[in-house]
Amino acid sequence: MQSAAKEEADPEKNQGRYNLRRRKDDGDVKEAEAKSEHQEERVEKVPAAPAAPAPTPLDFGGKMGAFFWMLFLPAWVLFLVLHVDQKDPSLSNFPPALPSLETFWDPQALVFVVLWILFQALLYILPVGKLSDGVLLRSGKRLKYRTNGFFAIVVSAAVVAAAVYQGVDLTYIHSHFLQLTTASFLISMMLSIYLYFRSRSTGPDERALGGNSGNVIYDFFKGRELNPRIKEFDLKFFCEMRPGLIGWCLINFAMALAEMKQQNLDAPSCSMILVNIFQLIYVVDGLWNEEAILTTMDLMHDGFGYMLAFGDLVWVPFTYTLQARYLVSHPKPLSLPLLTTIIILKIVGFYIFRKSNSEKNAFRRNPSDPRLSHLKTIPTATGKSLLVSGWWGVVRHPNYLGDLIMALAWSLPCGFSHLLPWYYMIYFIILLVHRDSRDMNECRRKYGSAWDEYCRTVRYRIIPRVY
Repeated sequence: MQSAAKEEADPEKNQGRYNLRRRKDDGDVKEAEAKSEHQEERVEKVPAAPAAPAPTPLDFGGKMGAFFWMLFLPAWVLFLVLHVDQKDPSLSNFPPALPSLETFWDPQALVFVVLWILFQALLYILPVGKLSDGVLLRSGKRLKYRTNGFFAIVVSAAVVAAAVYQGVDLTYIHSHFLQLTTASFLISMMLSIYLYFRSRSTGPDERALGGNSGNVIYDFFKGRELNPRIKEFDLKFFCEMRPGLIGWCLINFAMALAEMKQQNLDAPSCSMILVNIFQLIYVVDGLWNEEAILTTMDLMHDGFGYMLAFGDLVWVPFTYTLQARYLVSHPKPLSLPLLTTIIILKIVGFYIFRKSNSEKNAFRRNPSDPRLSHLKTIPTATGKSLLVSGWWGVVRHPNYLGDLIMALAWSLPCGFSHLLPWYYMIYFIILLVHRDSRDMNECRRKYGSAWDEYCRTVRYRIIPRVY
């Protein structure tokens, strides 16, 4: 996600010194809004001639780094899948024993994954929900997206409930977790190969700036095409929000059933219930506000290749469910004080996460809204402004802060006996720090001295007075 919300502004206002100002003091708001609408209409009707993009620095350690991550990521997922099933999943028992090759493969698991993806694709293409506009592309076009993710998860929940009522044993997901992971990895690899070869016939304006280094391995990993589509079916948007994200909730629910079966319980444990509810709220919130993802780094800048395909179809559903899988074999009773603390942490984290994202999205949708006139901004030479009010005036990434607090609430129900269920918390810290670094470099290149003033105004990146 971008580090701060941005607005369309009158370029003439940016010729002076950069400073903080209240938006209602910027002059005639209606006149500025009319100028902005006229400029945007002119840009959309008369696409600019494509210019040769400047070389983009290579991420993730460059060409050798891409090769390393392509090998390491599947190996790490395999380690997590195998290690959490051990009776004692401590690091002293590393590495876990590798099962025979035949254990990795099950045709029924492949069929299960394919049917799940096809089912989500069917829900995606149904003419239900809003058609949302994407960001303005370099070609001067705006793509439209069917944002019906909340509808998809509601229908998915109804279908799963009906299946359980009819006697379908969803604990199959727990007992065949390794085979399901293998099947999803094969599908993500085939999708990545397809994406790379189709990208070779795309024009310059259809390619991501960061995925066209000329090195096959790096471009295959990072993704060359920005918005690969089969007619109106957007492959990146679909994979980003549907099969893996909703599958995350399905797997968690299956783990709750497996815990009841394995521990001879009449109901899931309190720890399992908390993990299921907390993560379900997170996913439902993302799908309810699905339109907001159209302005995130993944959708706006990153090409669709192995990195996102693997992340969406394998990494999210098969590693984010680690806490629920851990609790199946390692139940943790919770005292009332600890239970209360965990719930409070979740509420606080979710409030910061939702409030900051709402501030950003409201500002992006209509920066001229009179209800936002009290907001302070820093104008830039690009004609946009950096928001430094509300939570965005406390830290540069308040949504990341909320994410981290929620991750803490997800991990605490697993206790402190082993480091493994804290994997998500540790991984998320690394991910968000890396994203912050990428965002800092991009914004400094894009906004120049205005970004330097923004950094002086909002000193801390994620955690107030710490980082």
